Amino acid sequence: MGYKDISFEDNALFLVTGGAGFIGSNLCEALLNNGCRVRCLDDLSTGKQENVDIFKDDPKFTFIRGDIKDLDTCMKACENVTYVMHEAAWGSVPRSIEMPLFYEENNIRGTLNMMEAARQNKVKKFVYASSSSVYGDHPVLPKKEGQEGNLLSPYALTKRADEEYGKLYHKLYGLDTYGLRYFNVFGRRQDPDGAYAAVIPKFIKLLINGERPVINGDGKQSRDFTYIENVIEANMKACKAGSDAAGEAYNVAYGGREYLLDIYYLLCEALGKDTEPVFGPERPGDIRHSNADISKAREKLHYDPEYDFERGIKEAISWYRENL
Repeated sequence: MGYKDISFEDNALFLVTGGAGFIGSNLCEALLNNGCRVRCLDDLSTGKQENVDIFKDDPKFTFIRGDIKDLDTCMKACENVTYVMHEAAWGSVPRSIEMPLFYEENNIRGTLNMMEAARQNKVKKFVYASSSSVYGDHPVLPKKEGQEGNLLSPYALTKRADEEYGKLYHKLYGLDTYGLRYFNVFGRRQDPDGAYAAVIPKFIKLLINGERPVINGDGKQSRDFTYIENVIEANMKACKAGSDAAGEAYNVAYGGREYLLDIYYLLCEALGKDTEPVFGPERPGDIRHSNADISKAREKLHYDPEYDFERGIKEAISWYRENL
């Protein structure tokens, strides 16, 4: 069953932090389409106003411009909230290596503020974004919860810390928390611009503009690229999960494995381009290979992703062609 058939209580109110971002705005949209009331909290530091302006005429949507580093803001945002989907964070492994203190403040303290606000406001479920980066240098594939290695970046450390707080808040306070370890999410509204943009939208935009994309390293890195629809499903199903599944983290992916160079040439073919890439240096802190075992999420969250890479990339390319 996909997420479009999931129903919630008539009076349920969802708070989506980071709701003006790529994943957050897609969650807002899906919840509103399911008839839910949605409150979005975002400071617009990485999110975009245009991503929430599309909902401004919906009476079930409200937007709060605010910072999760401020506890009072988090407390007000959580008033009368039934479910929290916490997406607000600063991403990018390389940028976290340059700005470790900022990542600690935003991704750890900000998440702790949100958990505390959710606890005090008696929120029913707290679903939060973690990351496949928590697996660090552990060499075994597929990546399986409980088999984590040494962390390779401050970003990865912040996500591991969030998971530990999630366990504690469930154990000590009874807050049902669910950590979702996203694996290389892509899809509509993902920003192709900036030094730290994700590879798929960045490659697509550069190719459409007739420019040569840079591949960091030799292009033989592999990733479990995961279409946004699967992430929406995981978030919704986590909100419906039982307390016996709370206090834990789950891989959210399709369970596939794609090589970066293969994806590059696939995009060239789809866009009708004959452009060779430029090869640059490897990025510090990057994991070489990533592929998820999603059996735990299947069992405990009833997660059953519908979009494999091929189906997702076709939809993504179509969206970017219309919107770039």
